[in-house]
Amino acid sequence: MNIHSAIPVPPGSGQAPDFGDLPAPVVPQHVQRYEKGQGFVGAVDDVVAAEVPVALVFNGISHAVMMATPQDLEDFALGFALSEGLVDTPADVRDIVCTASRTCADDALDLPAGTQACEVHLEVASHCFARLKDRRRALAGRTGCGVCGIDSLEGLDLEPERVAVPDWLQGLSADAVLRALSGLPALQPLNRLTGAVHAAGWSLPDGTLAEVREDVGRHNALDKLIGRLARTGRLRFGSGGSVLQAGLAAPQPEPGFVAMSSRASYELVRKCARLQLPALATISAPTSLAIRIAERAQIHLWGFCRDPRARRYA
Repeated sequence: MNIHSAIPVPPGSGQAPDFGDLPAPVVPQHVQRYEKGQGFVGAVDDVVAAEVPVALVFNGISHAVMMATPQDLEDFALGFALSEGLVDTPADVRDIVCTASRTCADDALDLPAGTQACEVHLEVASHCFARLKDRRRALAGRTGCGVCGIDSLEGLDLEPERVAVPDWLQGLSADAVLRALSGLPALQPLNRLTGAVHAAGWSLPDGTLAEVREDVGRHNALDKLIGRLARTGRLRFGSGGSVLQAGLAAPQPEPGFVAMSSRASYELVRKCARLQLPALATISAPTSLAIRIAERAQIHLWGFCRDPRARRYA
């Protein structure tokens, strides 16, 4: 099977993307088809979504390894750095380089043979790197949750930034929210192929989707979207800083909101608050903590956005 023939062609492009040595976002898979009443009726060649370890390396020090879809990794790295408070503005990131993939078989990584992995190297400003090293020292020696990096309730960071409520937000209609969520599937080429990836979209106030990013992880998809917004100027930063440091100018997104093909968990709301994204709409339900954080951040939170119905929780 020619794997590249199955990879979605980006809108406006006349050819399949060139991933170089990086893993492809879809992987060929031989599957057996089952039909009710007939049993297994034959085998077909199919594709599944790639889920690979992506190491995010800041100034030569590995900070996190995320299981992600290896596509739009520059957007992912920048969005992660911004949404996690590792950098204040896109200007703090001097360079982003995605390294060639490698096959994890007989090396030190405890991964199945044939699993591919890649690294994204970010060169960040010295003051941001110093902050990152301080954070690493604070976590050194802890043996708790390896995902969130904490081992006690005191380490939780659940107090969000307050989002400036723009004038246009009060006029955001349920019809516009439903229009955005209904438009997501047509802009999810990876999900159409695999049925296994989430999407995060940036919608204008009338429900028109302007940007969409996909990933097997919903928080990864949001980070990719944030990175895309920052790289294209839809998320604008004042001179010298962001909401992450007191007294500095907050990021100013263009009028619009986030639409996602997932449930709304607290970390999605937390990331939106950090970047002053005033509204989040998801196709499934929010959690109780997502609602509480949205209320404290002044974020409009929508859930169960499935035409013809939607619910506004905060």
